[in-house]
Amino acid sequence: MTRIIQRPSTLAATLALLVSMVSLPVLSEIKIGVVNVQGAILASEEAKRLTAQIQGEFREDEQAIIALQTEANTKLQQMQKDAEVMSEAERRRVQQELESINNDFVYQRQKLQRQIDERQQELFAGIDQKVSKAIEDLVRDDDFDIIIPRQAAIYVSDVYDVTRKVTEKLNSYDRQ
Repeated sequence: MTRIIQRPSTLAATLALLVSMVSLPVLSEIKIGVVNVQGAILASEEAKRLTAQIQGEFREDEQAIIALQTEANTKLQQMQKDAEVMSEAERRRVQQELESINNDFVYQRQKLQRQIDERQQELFAGIDQKVSKAIEDLVRDDDFDIIIPRQAAIYVSDVYDVTRKVTEKLNSYDRQ
């Protein structure tokens, strides 16, 4: 009785070839999509409308912050221009004023950012459920087997990107 003994590397290569031949037809039937969830949300009509609403609500606060920045720049330029003729006491006073303006600027900017963040969370609260529904509808309507977030993939061909379709679904819900 003759036995054929194969080396482990030959056996592994043969096994890998057989597995790949069996799985190729199965893989070709899987329909995969990739979505940039944040991009889909930001491109939606609802997000654009809510963003414009937030910008309108905080426009005056933003203008006040810009005014503080302008005031600081003006004082700094004036101090640089007059530095040679200013006494040490005047220079310290202007530096203290600049420091005070800067502190106010930083405080106002951070306060505004917190308010904007809170308002965005308020307004965008239900959108994650809409995105989930849009993805579920897309899976059902277009027979996708799997849709994964873009961030989970290292590289994705544009062929698999369904972000635009998710945005279109979100927009269609908005029109209903």
